[in-house]
Amino acid sequence: MNTITSPFNRFDTADDVSAGIDLTGTRAIVTGAASGIGVETVRTLARRGAEVTIAARRVDAAREVAAAITADTGNPNVHVGALELTDRASVASFVDAWNGPLDLLINNAGVMRIPELTRNADGREMQFATNHLGHFDLTTRLHGALAGARSGARVVNVSSSGHLFGPVVFDDIDYRFRDYDPLGAYGQAKTAEILFAVAATTRWADDGITVNAVNPGAILTDLQRHVGGTLATPAHLQKTVQQGASTSVFAAVSPLLEGIGGRYFNDNAEASVADERLTDPAVLVDTVARYALDPENAERLWTASEQFLTD
Repeated sequence: MNTITSPFNRFDTADDVSAGIDLTGTRAIVTGAASGIGVETVRTLARRGAEVTIAARRVDAAREVAAAITADTGNPNVHVGALELTDRASVASFVDAWNGPLDLLINNAGVMRIPELTRNADGREMQFATNHLGHFDLTTRLHGALAGARSGARVVNVSSSGHLFGPVVFDDIDYRFRDYDPLGAYGQAKTAEILFAVAATTRWADDGITVNAVNPGAILTDLQRHVGGTLATPAHLQKTVQQGASTSVFAAVSPLLEGIGGRYFNDNAEASVADERLTDPAVLVDTVARYALDPENAERLWTASEQFLTD
């Protein structure tokens, strides 16, 4: 299996990696795009001609973003749909309102390092419930729309180098026995997003659907400010929001990834596999934990996720 490289690096923006690509006729959904890198992801897709729906919990904020992007790009096809990922009824309602094929789904929404143990109404730990389980529910419900895409569909899961702080602990995902750790819970949830990409690509290859995970890098967004920084990333490795959105857009539209799935990308290239978490931040961000790509872990997570959504 060849490692995917590209002419782009950490300094390139979403506009740079999508230059010359015409997305006219492409339909996309971006979750959590009322702020942060999601806004720039939507802006770039709209600039390239795509019809984009912002799926967001804060609908009023999302409408303001959509209006601003339409004014900026001249693309009137930027829409908003209400979506609360931790509420199965909200996910079902969003999907029920969707009509027709779906070419791109960018699972961008997320929460980070919630200080105290919190669970959703179904009893699931909140970071896992939001970052992974809600997106699993959304994506599997949209399978038919993705399978109906004219030239194959792509799904992008926005993960993080934070996945290197912990695997999925299958015997205690919801912290019912072990002490809660905000960073460990975040790492588990972000690992889950990578494993989901691995399993979905295997299961859906015959449907023309590929799923990849990406690390946007350290960007000082409102989310990062809320939790107090960017996991101690040095200033010279931090990115602008436009640079942070680039790997999501790269995974969504680059011709280099045609038919490629089940992989993890950082700085617009495939990351190298690591068997331990490295201490040098400059090297750490370019790696993916072997446990996050393990096909047995991926299948175990898929089975667990299905079970959680039927309990």
